[in-house]
Amino acid sequence: MFTGLVETTGTVEGFTPINGGARLTLTIPFGRELALGDSVAVNGCCLTVDALEGERISFDLLSQTLRVTSLGTLKPGMLVNLERAMSAMDRFGGHFVMGHVDHTGTIAALEPAGQDHRLEVRIPEELTRYCIDKGSITIDGISLTIANLSGSLLEFWITPHTFGRTNLQNSVPGQPVNLEVDMLAKYVERLFSAREQRAEG
Repeated sequence: MFTGLVETTGTVEGFTPINGGARLTLTIPFGRELALGDSVAVNGCCLTVDALEGERISFDLLSQTLRVTSLGTLKPGMLVNLERAMSAMDRFGGHFVMGHVDHTGTIAALEPAGQDHRLEVRIPEELTRYCIDKGSITIDGISLTIANLSGSLLEFWITPHTFGRTNLQNSVPGQPVNLEVDMLAKYVERLFSAREQRAEG
């Protein structure tokens, strides 16, 4: 379980395709605090630590992960957002994030607006039913509040703190991003769907 509050960014050191999957190696500032088997959200995708060498941490990516997420577009030198799985004693900020990417979207706009930045992300039409005004969605592992929605185009306002702490500082329009919609919205949909099926039966 994660919160969508990015701890820091890491740098891609290597990306090696292997039998349909891939080996991803990152330089992670908190890498020396990790152990084999630990979970880390990388751009919002929950990955398991497979190898450690100081701050150089490697993860094995399944072919399914490459199909569903944007991790296959990573190249050496790129920044990724990082968050360790929350512990039971942590304060809870952000929102409930599983690290299970639903789909990818595309950055439509990212521009300065005073001291802040305005971000627009276009998402697949099938995910819009989970989005509401002032609701939450995870963009590349960042818990963001939807400031405005127009069809499949979502608008966000990014504070200087979030911009400087995440990979948004190096992001550009046209770039793919990982999306995870609000888990609670999916549970509500499932409950209502089950109720309708019972009523029809």
